[in-house]
Amino acid sequence: MAECIYLAATEAASGKSAVALALLEHLGRGGARVLPFRPLVPAVGEDELLEVLIPQLGPGAPDLADLCGVAYEDLHEDPDHSMEVIVDRYHRVADHCDVVLVIGSDFSGIVTPTEFGVNASIAANLAGRMVLVFPVAERTPNEVAATIRVALQAAAERHATVAGVIVNQVEPDALDRFTAAFTERVPTVPVVALPNVPLLRAPTMLAVAEACDGQMTHGNPDLLDRECMGIVVAAMTLPHVLDRMKEDHVLIIPADREEVLLGALLAHRSLTFPTLTGIILNGGFPLSPQIDRLIAGLDVDLPIVACPTGTMQTARMVERAKGRITTETPRKIEAAIQVLGDRLAGSDLLAALDLPTRPGVVTPLMFEHQVVEDARRSDALIVLPEGAEPRILEAARQVRERQIARLTLLGDRDAIEHANQRVGLDLDDVTIIDPFDEAYRQRFAEEYAQIRSHKGVTVEQARDIVTDPSYFGTLLVHDGLVDGMVSGSITTTAATVRPALEIVKTAPGVSVVSSVFLMALADQVLVYGDCAINPDPNADQLADIAISSAQTARQFGIDPRVAMLSYSTGGSGTGADVEKVRAATELVRERAPELLIEGPIQYDAAVDPKVAATKLKGSPVAGQATVLIFPDLNTGNNTYKAVQRSAGAIAIGPVLQGLGKPVNDLSRGALVRDIVNTIAITAVQAANR
Repeated sequence: MAECIYLAATEAASGKSAVALALLEHLGRGGARVLPFRPLVPAVGEDELLEVLIPQLGPGAPDLADLCGVAYEDLHEDPDHSMEVIVDRYHRVADHCDVVLVIGSDFSGIVTPTEFGVNASIAANLAGRMVLVFPVAERTPNEVAATIRVALQAAAERHATVAGVIVNQVEPDALDRFTAAFTERVPTVPVVALPNVPLLRAPTMLAVAEACDGQMTHGNPDLLDRECMGIVVAAMTLPHVLDRMKEDHVLIIPADREEVLLGALLAHRSLTFPTLTGIILNGGFPLSPQIDRLIAGLDVDLPIVACPTGTMQTARMVERAKGRITTETPRKIEAAIQVLGDRLAGSDLLAALDLPTRPGVVTPLMFEHQVVEDARRSDALIVLPEGAEPRILEAARQVRERQIARLTLLGDRDAIEHANQRVGLDLDDVTIIDPFDEAYRQRFAEEYAQIRSHKGVTVEQARDIVTDPSYFGTLLVHDGLVDGMVSGSITTTAATVRPALEIVKTAPGVSVVSSVFLMALADQVLVYGDCAINPDPNADQLADIAISSAQTARQFGIDPRVAMLSYSTGGSGTGADVEKVRAATELVRERAPELLIEGPIQYDAAVDPKVAATKLKGSPVAGQATVLIFPDLNTGNNTYKAVQRSAGAIAIGPVLQGLGKPVNDLSRGALVRDIVNTIAITAVQAANR
């Protein structure tokens, strides 16, 4: 029977959605399959929180409608029947997982005993253990403790069991004080205090515009999803406005103060003033044609919204804008999982839940978490040559906020700072190097000319070559000034691999550089090689690829059991392709006798125990292979893409292997999440080199 954890708030604006994100990720770290369930939703098949949670589940996630109980309206019309439906639909979900995270209602938005009582009754009927969320809301520890005791009594009256309490939105410097107070005043259940994260409650610029009935007049609509961390009423002279500008704030400017508007736009574009989230022009006055034309010529990206109300009324309306976590707020999702999750990870509350584990199971979330944790411990310095690319900057922001690795960006500082206006990376937290910096350029030119002297490269020629960011970054890696490099989001694979082959070269004892994809399936991670580099490796190269892939598997905690794939299994087949695989298998046995290896073997016999029992009974690899080596690039590339699309696997890579130092290539279609994962993988490789 699945464990049921019922997350319920005691009042509105508790931050329950952020806590749900953090809990969902951490509940599954022991290998248990965790699914969310919402007993009460606006309409079955419609729920904003489930839309956020489902992408976190990885491959094979259920449809949203399958994770819903009943609509609020149904509950009001027929409470008894609705309870029956909720219980029935809950058990359908529970049949397919180890833990169900039930997230209680938020239908009233008003603090009432009735709402909490409904949640407690549902929890009792589901045999769930409740975890209660209390927002601090400017209360003292004594006041919060008193509220907790009242809620515990109310839950008991409904026959619900409370397993723990989360006090949310506590100022970071008061966390220890609140925790000590709860330990003393509420000794019956574990209580954990979570920090206030202003980003989680910040409204987007779109929400701000809607709150004041504003219409966008200028700027890039794609930037309306940026968070507003506060407002500044700019009803003053320009110097005073400039003094009060703050990072990620919105300026409210009377529309007839055009000189203040222009000054604010220039300050936003300047490198010496904070970057704004947007501007609201209040009062309903149209801009003069000359100013409108001037703004149009400045190619303004910053959203400018016009509204008809007066300054104070506009400010009051904007202050009422709500910050929600949605699929369009990735920064909030990341912050909830990392900041709140890190605080939960070592808490008594999670320990008290004593959740089931599934030994041997590795979910995509578990694998990504472990890679990130290993990367943090390595404290590696990674260079990103494409420093002004927005995806790279966004990935860099996440990497630094999560402390995955230290970073060096390559490029012109002005270009990077301009591109960063949309992203918000703290540039003081990274190193920026211009490849044309003469202090490095001459040194690297002389070094590269020496490395390539057998090709007739002169220092003068090298001076031009080393300003290419990929060559410059590779030389930083070669000289030990950084620990690894990640590139390729806007360049070809060849542009990343060629400098690495020329400068870093292969590791001792390795004849060929190859690649693997780490394929995160629903309950395990497999290593696929080579799917990106070598079109048609010979037997000797194929053996090297297998040994390198096994070493890569070990670096990421995967016990290597190597399957050398072919269209036949064992000795049943003949032909040049089969013989190549057979010869490569024997070479691996000679070079790495400690490896468990089988080949030639078909894919189904390699991964399916039932097929393996028929075709290769007694093999230590067949049916349980973790490293799958394809005979050529055509087979490997098509297979990884087929598994990725058909099975919903997360394909992490390509991860380059066989080089003397870590250099990794990105797909030009790489998402920010892919880039973050690749940086983490490169940091782990650097630690294990």
